Amino acid sequence: MDAEPATNPGPQQPRIDDAFGRILARCWDAGAAPWSAVEVIERDDGLIEANDASRYFAEPEHWSDLERWGWEQASDRILDVGSGGGRHAVPWLALGREVVGLEPSPEAVRVSRERGVEAVIGSVPSLSEGLGTFDTIALFGNNLGLLGGPARAPEVLAALATVARPGARLIGSGIDPGDGGATHADYHAWNLRRGRARGQLRLRVRDGATTTPWFDYWFATPDELAAAVAESAWTLEAVERAPAGPGYIACLRC
Repeated sequence: MDAEPATNPGPQQPRIDDAFGRILARCWDAGAAPWSAVEVIERDDGLIEANDASRYFAEPEHWSDLERWGWEQASDRILDVGSGGGRHAVPWLALGREVVGLEPSPEAVRVSRERGVEAVIGSVPSLSEGLGTFDTIALFGNNLGLLGGPARAPEVLAALATVARPGARLIGSGIDPGDGGATHADYHAWNLRRGRARGQLRLRVRDGATTTPWFDYWFATPDELAAAVAESAWTLEAVERAPAGPGYIACLRC
């Protein structure tokens, strides 16, 4: 009797897990050496980008002037939203600031704690209980993107207002998507056709066959950000732009 042919199982679906945290931990364990770990970011149109994960541990002297300026505006008790491995929190601690890191990745939280940061597992808009209130809420590393999009931004801003002390500041860095250039113009057009903001990204982080869940990350123009803030408890005080390039820092007051 002829043997039955082996069944081809086909391609395996990625396993959903803490891919970002695994990459961060591997980089930290290697002394944060350049290219000791690679962060792979996948966009929902199939675009794949690979980045040196050591950027998440860069010291302040290696930051851009704009990022350094924004970071210096933080004062008193700080909530570091999307704190990663503590890139911004550790230097604040060295200045004697009180900092709490908020980060959804358990492995990233573990790395931050090893570095002396009081970090908790959580994300916006579902904030962890018992955080207390803050004088500064920081969204650095382009983490204004965590507003998610025009529909989700009011919910995120409202949640952050609940942990803001009277007169608190929200300081965050963002990216103006511009015209997108050759690489991103088609994606921007696709977003508009499906009723999304032009710079609204659908992403996941990959580590081999492991991925994070898909999430929305919003590269908002300053005008789009101003429109979202206008519907919230926050007031947009200033937008500082880089001398060249798409980056900016937004300063809000509650």
